[in-house]
Amino acid sequence: MDLQAILDDIHDSLSPRRGEGRVADYIPQLAHVDPKKFGMAVVTVDGAVHLAGDAQEPFSIQSISKVFTLTLALGKHGEAIWKRVGREPSGSAFNSIVQLEYEGGIPRNPFINAGAIAITDLVLAGHTPKEAIGEIVRFMRYLADEDDIIVDQDVARSEQATGFRNFALANFLRSFGKLDHAAELVLGVYFHQCALALSCRQLARAGLFLANSGINPLTGHRVVSHLRARRINALMLTCGHYDGSGDFAYRVGLPGKSGVGGGILAVAPGKASVAVWSPGLNDNGNSLLGSLALEMLAARTGWSIFGA
Repeated sequence: MDLQAILDDIHDSLSPRRGEGRVADYIPQLAHVDPKKFGMAVVTVDGAVHLAGDAQEPFSIQSISKVFTLTLALGKHGEAIWKRVGREPSGSAFNSIVQLEYEGGIPRNPFINAGAIAITDLVLAGHTPKEAIGEIVRFMRYLADEDDIIVDQDVARSEQATGFRNFALANFLRSFGKLDHAAELVLGVYFHQCALALSCRQLARAGLFLANSGINPLTGHRVVSHLRARRINALMLTCGHYDGSGDFAYRVGLPGKSGVGGGILAVAPGKASVAVWSPGLNDNGNSLLGSLALEMLAARTGWSIFGA
């Protein structure tokens, strides 16, 4: 199978549609991103790297970061984290307040905003916010095996200045006794993790351990156990695209996590880690072109976990 030819063909066929969808302009800094950007990267478990389009340009990974903070929280607290957050699809918008109140301050899953804020609170345990942010950045650099991954401070400040709904969610969690730290401290870390800037190539490398039973095949280091990798993939499949998760599983058939920066990380277990980026979003807040690209890639490669 010629993966490079497949990537090039998908990129070329979708390129006339660049700019479709709506950029996440409710975060002011993201409103300035060129909506015509479109990149794809595939890193296979044997280390081969295949790129197309704007795959080397860093972008704000936003909610894709939640996969990695979940991994850190599981490492620090183990299965105890599930006392704070559930494992079920939400069926509601990613920033829903109504559901959180109705269900007593237990977020449905770690990938909606309330759940990710609860997970960030656990990552913050024993740290100052600055130390926790440093730990997250170091973890991303370790996974991608690159030292130049940074937090985009302009995006972080932009989110801090406009994240009123996230402040409301954090205060709801606090009111139900589900946050150990002050809301402003947790959100300081949360906004910075969402503002991590990675290219498609770096993001695909960072997610490669999830495609290889918890081991980074490029370094040989075990990041998580085989069981934990399987369970993180399961959550990505069922909850990784907010209230569009079922449709993504139906069309693509791969564990994946999207972000409103237009990125999607997808995992083909045993085969490869894939990252796509196109800033225009569909109605569910997921990359419109990125979702189409992954649907085409899964069809062309036969990588769907449900069979070719």
